[in-house]
Amino acid sequence: MELKGRVALVTGAASGIGKSYAIELLNQGAKVAVCDINTEEGMDLVKSLNSKYGKDRAIFCQCDVTDYPQFEESFQSTIATFGHIDIVINNAGIMNDRFWELEVDTNFNGVIRGTLLAQRFLGTDRGGRGGIVVNTGSNVSITPYVSVPIYSATKAAIVSLTRAFGDQYHVDLTGVRVMALCPNATDSKLVKDVGKQLLSPRYEDAWHRDTASSVPQKADHVGRALIHVLSTGKSGSVWLVENGQPPREITFPKH
Repeated sequence: MELKGRVALVTGAASGIGKSYAIELLNQGAKVAVCDINTEEGMDLVKSLNSKYGKDRAIFCQCDVTDYPQFEESFQSTIATFGHIDIVINNAGIMNDRFWELEVDTNFNGVIRGTLLAQRFLGTDRGGRGGIVVNTGSNVSITPYVSVPIYSATKAAIVSLTRAFGDQYHVDLTGVRVMALCPNATDSKLVKDVGKQLLSPRYEDAWHRDTASSVPQKADHVGRALIHVLSTGKSGSVWLVENGQPPREITFPKH
């Protein structure tokens, strides 16, 4: 997809990977709706982005992805401002197995909501122009961490959802292509105090074993990987980006 002039809606975009997604999309000439639960941080970012990239290139939408009406309103506000949406990036997520119900509702149900809203507002069967959805998974989507079993499950579910909705069957119905980008450890706010984010303090040793060989990467590297996936990825594809290396497509056994 040629990104210049496109309109992207990005959730969890006020900081971390989502912020890098927004910046890289703007670098490519797109317009961006920065959607986030953190109003102050999101509005400050949009002010900075419009100052750098030009007036009205970015807007902020207050968006809690666990709140369907608010999520829907983000789509409506973006279309009201920019006329349409071409790209939806379901990126908002948390890692806290102690609050596993919120974790599931944010990480997985939020991606379901975002994907269904994309089909509704972008779908050619609903009068839309079609488009692309990219869901942010994780390296644990492919290889789960025993220290964060519920978080791992939410990210694995994103891959299955992506592969199913990304199938040509759904693309033919809606004109919406769906892909997943799965980063490993990245310099974001996902891990703040891991001892308080694990289901049990006993799991901390397992966490250190799980992450021992992981090389943290910069969020802007993941942002650049998004551009590669948008430009070259096929619907239903799943891409792993880890240790600062170029993204690589993951292959799965055929049925």
